Amino acid sequence: MAEKELQIYGQADTVHIKPYEHHAKYYETDQMGIIHHSNYIRWMEEARMDLMEQIGLSYKGMEEMEIISPVLSISCEYKSMVHFDDTVVIEAKIVSYNGIKMTVEYKMTDKKTGELKCVAESEHCFLNRSGKPLSLKRSYPELDTKFFEFYEEN
Repeated sequence: MAEKELQIYGQADTVHIKPYEHHAKYYETDQMGIIHHSNYIRWMEEARMDLMEQIGLSYKGMEEMEIISPVLSISCEYKSMVHFDDTVVIEAKIVSYNGIKMTVEYKMTDKKTGELKCVAESEHCFLNRSGKPLSLKRSYPELDTKFFEFYEEN
């Protein structure tokens, strides 16, 4: 069976990351008419997947290479409420990476007002399909280089 490859697009110095935008849906609200706190975690995942796609390291491509990246921890600090029909701009960036783990930071603001809604962080590791820890530096140096170059840009 041929070894699967993840195509990496562009160079780190040519990548311009666009913030992810989420338009708050009615079904995401709680009994008080505000967005339920659990939805911020979903939005973080959407923003993280968008970030990875933009830097050329899609989750789909990594999974095709049999690399998974589970969440180890999440932290959220809610600053102000998001309501139905608001658009939230989510800036995601990799703030820590060592080949085995990475940490992604999120800043969520209201698109119209710029008001800070939430700051958050998620920590992830890399595993093979059988659940064993994986060092990208050792097993996938081309991915490690891409992550490291992007992390260095921040």
